[in-house]
Amino acid sequence: MTTIADMWFDPRCPWAWNASRWLLEVERVRDVRARFHVLSLSLLNEGRDGLEEWYQEWLKPGLGPVRVCVAAAQKCGPEVLRDLYTALGTRIHHERAPIGRELYLAALAEIDLPAELADAADVTDHDEALRAGNHAGLSPVGEDLGTPAIHVAGPDGRVNAFFGPVVAPIPRGEDAGRLWDGVLQVAGTDGFFELKRARTRRPIEG
Repeated sequence: MTTIADMWFDPRCPWAWNASRWLLEVERVRDVRARFHVLSLSLLNEGRDGLEEWYQEWLKPGLGPVRVCVAAAQKCGPEVLRDLYTALGTRIHHERAPIGRELYLAALAEIDLPAELADAADVTDHDEALRAGNHAGLSPVGEDLGTPAIHVAGPDGRVNAFFGPVVAPIPRGEDAGRLWDGVLQVAGTDGFFELKRARTRRPIEG
């Protein structure tokens, strides 16, 4: 039986990007299907004290991409997020495209979605849906966390939810499968909460 992995992403988060590409690799070597959902780091951190200055600056242009994603999912169905995330993420993380209307139009055109969806970036129409998505993704994990957040339904129907993995470089092939097996093992252990070490690599090189 195919295992469903639901992942919440913010298109600008490089660690979420790596985790999403890892899940797509996992699909190739395990009976797994990834489904993608939107999470807004900008809304999640709205009004929070103590954020580092660089992170506050990084969050400022963050609403546009997630608003476009939610608008696309609502108009065209949530399945479009898989390809829209790839189109946006490739431009953001590899081509270093600036956040703005040209980015949205290019990504939408690549996967034949209506150009008018780019208008969603500049209005608040979809912000309540974004807040609901944040809650859905993080309430089982911890709303003080963020992206990547992944939920995996077990054969008994119980959902294992966790933040991560935070990984660079992206595991490929069977390496991706082995990481998946390990993540499920620890996430499915009752009472397991955290395993962590300091990051020594940038998420996206080059």
